[in-house]
Amino acid sequence: MLKELKNSLLSIIYPQECRVCFSQVENAGDGISCIKCWSETRIFDGSEMLCDKCGAFFGDKAAPVAVFCHKCDDHFYDKAAAVGVYEKAMSATVLNLKEQPVLPKRLRELIPAAIERNGFGRADLIIPIPLSKQRRIERGFNQAEVIANEISHATDIHIDKASLSRKLHTPIHRVGMDKRARELTVQNAFEVLRPKLIAGKKILLVDDVFTSGATASYCAKALKKNGAVEVNIFTLARAVMN
Repeated sequence: MLKELKNSLLSIIYPQECRVCFSQVENAGDGISCIKCWSETRIFDGSEMLCDKCGAFFGDKAAPVAVFCHKCDDHFYDKAAAVGVYEKAMSATVLNLKEQPVLPKRLRELIPAAIERNGFGRADLIIPIPLSKQRRIERGFNQAEVIANEISHATDIHIDKASLSRKLHTPIHRVGMDKRARELTVQNAFEVLRPKLIAGKKILLVDDVFTSGATASYCAKALKKNGAVEVNIFTLARAVMN
């Protein structure tokens, strides 16, 4: 009853336009996208065919054996997984997260199941992929830390926001950038400041969106060089790359 009243008041007092289809958002828990756009957004539930390493989307029906895209063979992380595809309500929510450090209730409720399904709950540390000092000042916060806080709340795994640092300011990655362009911008961008806290640990790296995997791979490389025994990647969204 209270939920319905809250949503009714929201639509009257503060009408929210869906960032995808521009109709009205009637449920506060859906954030900046309407329920129809969320229903048309592909959310992973374990029944899809995904690359067993990088999580690349192949199709809606799972294969009887592990499949690999082989574009990620040289990546340094062990496994990457996401809540869903970077499209419609998910892409709008990810873009909004770069402006406002808030996750809608719908997405907060999807995170624990995705963590459990991929076996990421056994990590020793959660590390949000860092922003450069310049980008952090421009934005005012790190959206990866917002996601990391939610995962930590759901799993009780400690967050380490200080051991991994981005030492170079790099251009903002766009989904349309090719793989080589992404690699060139981040291959020497990260360093570990507290190696003793990383050595021997299983790390869960967290970011908002996984595109080519270049950023995640070079973060994982820096962490493994300093003794991490396992590095997995968790993001809200997975871009579908050609």
